[in-house]
Amino acid sequence: MSGHGPGGGFRATHAVGKAEAAQPTEFAFDAASEAEIEKIIARYPAGKQASAVIPLLYIVQRQMGRVTGSAWVPRVAMDVIAQRLSMPPMRVYEVATFYLMFNTKPIGRYHLQVCGTTPCMLRGSDDVLAACKSAGGLKGYGDTSADGLFTLTEVECLGACVNAPILQVDDDYYEDMDHDSTVRLIEALKRGERPPHGSAIGRQAAAPVGGPMVLTGSED
Repeated sequence: MSGHGPGGGFRATHAVGKAEAAQPTEFAFDAASEAEIEKIIARYPAGKQASAVIPLLYIVQRQMGRVTGSAWVPRVAMDVIAQRLSMPPMRVYEVATFYLMFNTKPIGRYHLQVCGTTPCMLRGSDDVLAACKSAGGLKGYGDTSADGLFTLTEVECLGACVNAPILQVDDDYYEDMDHDSTVRLIEALKRGERPPHGSAIGRQAAAPVGGPMVLTGSED
């Protein structure tokens, strides 16, 4: 089912059965999302708008996080994207369920994503995981804390191996983490604070631990 939302924008409605009780029955892009969508679709030639499916899925997820506190992509929002991009809904479902970064069910207020691939594992990601579980009140990967604040997910390589181990919170990378820095971060999030992302040890970008070793301008 479908209709037109505020301002004439397309709004999809979706029949929800018992097994899909968490799924909303309708979705419409808000003004902030519409402004972003207009810029994105304008980048593609006529007839090639389907190439914008990944950016639009991100827009949905961020709008849901902004509006509801849970950043995820409901099925009905996928239908809205399909209509907007003139593509079969199944094609949108395929993309949304293929990529790990799209959440297809509700998550906690903060999404704790632990990289468990080799560089992060060798640099202590198990300690980061243990801290997430103890400080966040989480049983393991896939769990959401009882207070709804945290969801814990294992992710594949985040592409910042030189600053391993990495803990991604929502869209932000927290780098060079260990058990204690992870606990401090989670406790700050519980207080509603958002510490600056980046290296926990003050590393400059991807420079060696301890600072630049070459081209420093010194004679040593």
